[in-house]
Amino acid sequence: MPRLAIGPGLPGRLSALAQPVRRDVVVALRRFLLNVAGAPHPERVRGARDSRVATLRLGEGHRGVVVRQRDVYWLRTVLPDAEAWSHARRHRYGINPVLGVVEEWDADALERVEPALRRSAGATRLFDPICDGDLLALGIDVRALPLVRLITTEADVEALEPFLPPTQHAPLSALARGGSLSEAWRELDGWRAVEEEPRQIDTEDLYAALCRSPDRAVFVADKVELDRVLGAPEWCTFLRPPQHRLAHAGRHEQPVLVIGGPGTGKTLVALHRAAHLAARGKGPVLLVTFSQSLGEDLAARLDTLIGDEAVRKRVEVGNPERLVMRIVSEAEGRRPALVGPGARTLAELTDEALRLLSRTTGDLLDDVDPGRKPYRHIVVDDAQDYSAAQWRLLRAAAPHAHDDLFVLGDPHQRVTDTRVALGALGIPAEQRALRVSYRLSQEVLSFAVRLRGGGPVDGLVKGMSPLYGLRAEGAGGRPVVLAYESPEAELAGLAATVGAWLEEGVPPGEIAVAARTPALVRAARRALGERDVRVSTFQGLKGLEFERVAVIGVSEGVVPETPPDDPAARARALQRERGMLYVACTRARSILYVSHSGRGSPFLSF
Repeated sequence: MPRLAIGPGLPGRLSALAQPVRRDVVVALRRFLLNVAGAPHPERVRGARDSRVATLRLGEGHRGVVVRQRDVYWLRTVLPDAEAWSHARRHRYGINPVLGVVEEWDADALERVEPALRRSAGATRLFDPICDGDLLALGIDVRALPLVRLITTEADVEALEPFLPPTQHAPLSALARGGSLSEAWRELDGWRAVEEEPRQIDTEDLYAALCRSPDRAVFVADKVELDRVLGAPEWCTFLRPPQHRLAHAGRHEQPVLVIGGPGTGKTLVALHRAAHLAARGKGPVLLVTFSQSLGEDLAARLDTLIGDEAVRKRVEVGNPERLVMRIVSEAEGRRPALVGPGARTLAELTDEALRLLSRTTGDLLDDVDPGRKPYRHIVVDDAQDYSAAQWRLLRAAAPHAHDDLFVLGDPHQRVTDTRVALGALGIPAEQRALRVSYRLSQEVLSFAVRLRGGGPVDGLVKGMSPLYGLRAEGAGGRPVVLAYESPEAELAGLAATVGAWLEEGVPPGEIAVAARTPALVRAARRALGERDVRVSTFQGLKGLEFERVAVIGVSEGVVPETPPDDPAARARALQRERGMLYVACTRARSILYVSHSGRGSPFLSF
């Protein structure tokens, strides 16, 4: 029976096909898995740059491009016949000798670019100071060395990026920027998706390489698995290597803290980590997020991610307030009142919940009787906004045991005034980082980072966290900043802009409008009329993402609001205001529109 691996991008490509063609492709793949009579068979590609590449006729006028080795088939894409044959001829595939992961090369493009590099090569080449042995030790393909030796400038390296596997381009780019071999190694290590180091890498073993490349391939053994992979959103199946490595890591003896900027995939990692612990852990899992609305979104996404109903029931989604109410309600037999006679504040209820947990289990029972805690594993998203009391509650809700706390956050996206270092609360966490934004364009990210300004911030870790090393994977348009003479003109400009986006075919659900105050939110809603797009305060967009975002009212006296006179309080307030604006601007995947009336916010002065 064939072993079939599905490549990323394929589910999306199939969903774009006409329904009859898509149906025929899926039926053909099911027959291929069963190896029945009439199933598609591999057809050799004349002129292919890789003898293992073949095509499968999967539907009327459509073919799949596969990389084949014995009974292993890696399905790369499905295209119309002519495009499929062209794709199959132009690409070759290999296995990185250092990481053991699969690589795809645009061999046709590299052959065409080599003469141009040779003509432009100067007397001194960029990588002359680095010997072949060091380049090979970084995993540079021996067949690519002659091309690498022609490179003269850093611009040459960047121009080659679309044609090279990322595991080849990443170390070359680091060296081209003047980085050391150690820095090139760190870049390369970011593309390692699995935690375990392979003992020995066989560069001819395609199956083993695909297993080490979960971001590039997922195996399906039957109709059920095939339909699940083809029908699920891509985020359910394919994580980027740094994300996959964190979400599916092995046993941790102490809590883990993941710091990551906007768009680096913290929430995706939280979802997949919760699912992983539910399937392989030792008890109930709590996935914590900042607000009830975000919790509802995460619960719905877990329903999509986890197909096994029994495993799904092991994960509860909530926020600290909901956890407090549950613990106190169960102890007292009724839901505690938050208003009226006999009511207690949320802070008082949090203290009571912590007392109840400590009384019920006792600190010494954590290791010997972890089952007496309400949860065995806790995954915390948006960790930068929890108070010290909430952290103590979360710490008390799970035993001090391996894989107890998995925490993700970004101090720069804080929208509250909390500044809690986990170590100061007795939570010694192993620190990890996510440094690549996959959601934002470099232009939007750079704008937002300059807007955030204010230097490093505190929280989650001891000392200050700088905005250093964060970069975006893709490029896009520069953010637009418009000044209007009056609030009325600004609102009219907003209505015209959103109307134009809708006329371009952008779905209303992919557009968001953000403002600093509820009054501005109401004014924006009136200006937009029947246009059904999301309009919210800055903090209301926390944890969400949209194709296009309009941030309005970024005016002096509004953003920031008048800060207090006390210098320390003033500094904290300005950091918080910057953080909220930073959160709003980094919700945009492709287009960011910022406007103000009168004098603009001082935060825009960069």
